[in-house]
Amino acid sequence: MVALLAGLWPGLAGALVLGLGIGALWGWPHRAVPAALGLALAVLAALALSGAVPGRAGLFVESGALMLAAYLAGCALGSLAHGGLHRN
Repeated sequence: MVALLAGLWPGLAGALVLGLGIGALWGWPHRAVPAALGLALAVLAALALSGAVPGRAGLFVESGALMLAAYLAGCALGSLAHGGLHRN
């Protein structure tokens, strides 16, 4: 996992910065969107941790799960800059 993080840190940083920008521009979404994205992250994380997908496809699943987590964290932090959980 450390080698994966060492190789993917530019993509993870980009996903975090992109999430910060999108979250700051759009704010917190409606209730269904975070639930669906959280479910997608949970499914990807379960696939990555179980090792059910071997080889190159497994690398893509693991890196996708890490980048989705970084993007969602950036979106959550950016939405706090936009106005928090209160919608206008």
